[in-house]
Amino acid sequence: MSKEAAHMGEAARKLVTLAEYLAAEETSDTKHEFLNGETFAMAGGTLEHARLQGNVYHELRNRLGDRRCSVFPSDARVRVEATGLSTYPDVSVVCGPLERHPEDKNSFVNPTVLVEVLSESTEAYDRGSKFHHYRQIPSLQEYVLVSSHRRHVEVFRRNPDGSWTLRDTKDKGAAELTSIGCKLSLDEVYRDVFEESA
Repeated sequence: MSKEAAHMGEAARKLVTLAEYLAAEETSDTKHEFLNGETFAMAGGTLEHARLQGNVYHELRNRLGDRRCSVFPSDARVRVEATGLSTYPDVSVVCGPLERHPEDKNSFVNPTVLVEVLSESTEAYDRGSKFHHYRQIPSLQEYVLVSSHRRHVEVFRRNPDGSWTLRDTKDKGAAELTSIGCKLSLDEVYRDVFEESA
C-alpha cells in the first residue's frame, strides 16, 4: 500500500495536537508524519534504500566541505509551515542559519535542498502530495528524487517565477545541484548498491 493510500485509509483515526504528536515522537521507535491532526507511521526501508540514503548524505557532506551548509540524515524533521506537514526527508541541506519551528525545537523550516530515495511504496506520494507540500517551503530550491531500482537521479529546480524545471541524470555522470554549487556523482550515489544482484 502506498503512503498516499495509507493516509486516506486512516482518516478515521483520533486527531492529536502538534504538542501530543511531538511528545509521542520523542519516545517512539517508529518515525511518524503529522498532518492535520493525524499521524502516519513511516514505512521501514530496504538495505538498498538505506545504502542510497547514506551514500547521498556522505557525498553531499564531502562536496560541501566547509561551506555554510548543513547536511542532515533522515532523523532530522522538517516542518512545512504553510501546510502543517511534519516529516523526515531522507536527506536535507540547509544553507545559512538553521531556522527552527517555534513550537518544535527539533524541526527546521528552511531547507535549501530535500532528497527522497524512491521505493515502490512511497514513489507516488513522494512525486505527488509530498512534493506539493515541499513546494510551499519558500527556502526550498531543489528537490531530488533518487531511484532505488536503477541509476537515475531527478532534480526538480525552482525557477525565479516559482515554476519548477526537471533535470534528469541517468546511468552515468553527475546530477548538478545549482543552489548549493555542487554535483552528485552517480558513481558515488550508487556505490555498492546493486553489487549483490550484479
